[in-house]
Amino acid sequence: MNNKVKFIITYSLLVLLVSGCSIRFGSDEKKTVDSNVDGGVFISSDKGNTWRQMSLIPTVKGAPQNINTLSSNDLAMDPSDSKAVYLGTVSQGLYYTYSITKGWQKSEALSIPEVKSIAVDPKNKCIIYAAGDNKVFKSKDCSRTWVQIYYDNDPAVSINTIAIDHYNTDIVHIGTSRGDVLRSSDQGDSWQPIFRGKDAIMKVAMSPFNSQVIFVATEDRGTARSLDGGLTWTDMEENLEEFKNSKRFRDIAIASDKEGLVYLATTYGLLESADYGDTWRRVDLLTPEKESTINSLTLGSDSKEIYYVTDTTFYRSVDGGNNWTTINLPSTRSGQDIVVNPDNPDIIYLCVKQEKKRGAF
Repeated sequence: MNNKVKFIITYSLLVLLVSGCSIRFGSDEKKTVDSNVDGGVFISSDKGNTWRQMSLIPTVKGAPQNINTLSSNDLAMDPSDSKAVYLGTVSQGLYYTYSITKGWQKSEALSIPEVKSIAVDPKNKCIIYAAGDNKVFKSKDCSRTWVQIYYDNDPAVSINTIAIDHYNTDIVHIGTSRGDVLRSSDQGDSWQPIFRGKDAIMKVAMSPFNSQVIFVATEDRGTARSLDGGLTWTDMEENLEEFKNSKRFRDIAIASDKEGLVYLATTYGLLESADYGDTWRRVDLLTPEKESTINSLTLGSDSKEIYYVTDTTFYRSVDGGNNWTTINLPSTRSGQDIVVNPDNPDIIYLCVKQEKKRGAF
């Protein structure tokens, strides 16, 4: 066998190892994957029709390691570089990749085992924030080193979400399980409360058109909105009162191509507003609302493309929710978070979580 043939064979094997396995699930197909090794991250290059488990960790010596057993909390993509993706896990810290085909790296310098939320500065890709337990950490050198920038004196409190103001990236928001939203105007050097809720804060989301428009979602007591950067707040309860059980939050997505368009997933189901929450309408789902456990919701660069995942299924609509396609998840675990690549909307990332099944909502 000549050297050229050897090179081709070796290169082909390397590509297979790095790219992972291709797994396709249609709506009527059964899962046959091993639940012990079907964790980590999956990627689709065709809007969710097929998925590959992207789990390898390159090593200098020996066989590659992988993240295929990990249970995950959060996926975050660098707003300025779609090749940079960060994964927050339940018990193994933070992983990142700057090119998914080259595998993952662990952020060894970050000392917390559970990472609940990650945010990357839209104007400086090397500034990264990570929350875990009652702490928030910041890296200014692309995850090489980390410093603690917030600590809650109650160890029972967890930091559930981080959001960076895209207009002024010195402004950072965090939401706590106590019900507080705290804001820093100096990249985490100091903090002040801007919202006091009566339930755990699950997400802080800002309009891509106007970062003064902020939504704060609590776990079980509804959603609030500010139109002035957090100076004043309006409870969305009255606007949502016709939708039973809409206080229990699942996720929120704000369109980047149509100002005012917001999708809200709650216990009730999926709701749409065209005016930043002043009025809402129901989006019909394929399954009854009480059986739709939406774990993560996101939009494509075209807001008519809506994606969400449940414990078992990936849902896709390309016409604003009028019609839906269903695809079984490429894992026996629950879908936890989905991210669409804004530079190539055909590419979708999915992370999964191994947990006890929640009751149907």
